[in-house]
Amino acid sequence: MSHVDPRFGAQLLALRTNQGLSLRALGQLAHRGKSHLHDLETGSKAPTPETAQHLDQVLNAGGTLARLVDQPVDHDAEAGELLARVRATDVSADTLARIEANVDDLASAYATTRPVDLLPMVRRQLAYVGRLLDGRGTLAQRRRLIVAGGWLAVLRATVHIDLLQRSAAGAHLAAATSLAEDGEHPEIQAWCLETQAWDWLTRGNYRQAVDLSQQAQRVAPRGSSAHIQATAQEARVWARLSDVRRTRDALDRLERLTANLPVPDQAEHHYRYDPTKALAYTATTLSWAGDPAAEQVARAALAELDPRGDGGDRPRRSASARLDLAMALVAAGQPDEASVVAADAVRSGRVVSSSWWRAREVLRRVELTGAAEASALRNVYEVWSASTRRPDQREQAGNGQGHQPVRSQDG
Repeated sequence: MSHVDPRFGAQLLALRTNQGLSLRALGQLAHRGKSHLHDLETGSKAPTPETAQHLDQVLNAGGTLARLVDQPVDHDAEAGELLARVRATDVSADTLARIEANVDDLASAYATTRPVDLLPMVRRQLAYVGRLLDGRGTLAQRRRLIVAGGWLAVLRATVHIDLLQRSAAGAHLAAATSLAEDGEHPEIQAWCLETQAWDWLTRGNYRQAVDLSQQAQRVAPRGSSAHIQATAQEARVWARLSDVRRTRDALDRLERLTANLPVPDQAEHHYRYDPTKALAYTATTLSWAGDPAAEQVARAALAELDPRGDGGDRPRRSASARLDLAMALVAAGQPDEASVVAADAVRSGRVVSSSWWRAREVLRRVELTGAAEASALRNVYEVWSASTRRPDQREQAGNGQGHQPVRSQDG
């Protein structure tokens, strides 16, 4: 399946209106139906690469539209190719150090870079590692390359999950797991399990998510970032299951693991646990569990992340914090404020595809209250979800795959 940039529809609309063309007029020039063009502009349907190229020509867009539609990628083949190249290699110490630094830079970019922009960067680095695996060298060199490939593969899988490209994510998680086994690297193995747990959580299969979170904790080195993150993940899953006792137990274990934990040199590194995230994780977990303390914790987390109200240095985490606060406010009987806070999160443009179900859940809960702000929140949600998400993602996320509402009562 081709990858379509979520900006395609808006770009097509802008090109058409700038040239003063109606849908009917463009349809006549492009030999396309008016309804088909409307579906492309609204994102109801995804264009093929050929359609994008044809519309480029008709609108004299100079390749603008074609660049937003990639040719189909055979993810199984790409992942398999990397594994097939795990042979003897010969690379310099400087090259290996540079690769490992690039891996850290990409893992740090994850928190602030849009998934659709990060993906090609990770793909290029993976391809480079794959080429180096065709060479010759020592066992130690080979292992360092395999480990770098493992980190890149699990990061790539995570980005695919954020884009709701689950078939691709599965292929690269399998590759990352195999590389972790070859490189004898249990932390990468644990991150693969934790990543799968997050994916199943967003899809509503909470029992599978709990099992994978606990597997990750058993595999990960004690006290490692993967072990800590898997514990946090377990707490969030129990919260989705409204099991307050197990939620609090997991949070207590998380607090013990992170006590006196130093802030890593690269605080945004996705695979190095940053203790400053603890407050935000707690806010998410308590809001999902319907805990009365959620509102206070969520307000504190948002104030810490976004003191000026402009998104702060971590805009994606700030958007998630606003959704946490909105959920807590609905549970606390404040749906009007919840609508305003959730709308701010959506309008930030920083809600990734795999988290749209969270915005939708807030919307559904606000609508159930009959609050006056509900219609305004729905308008914001529909406009932004249509303009920022790929067409093939809409039916894959959220309640359509079994999301259960979080009950507001304890137990």
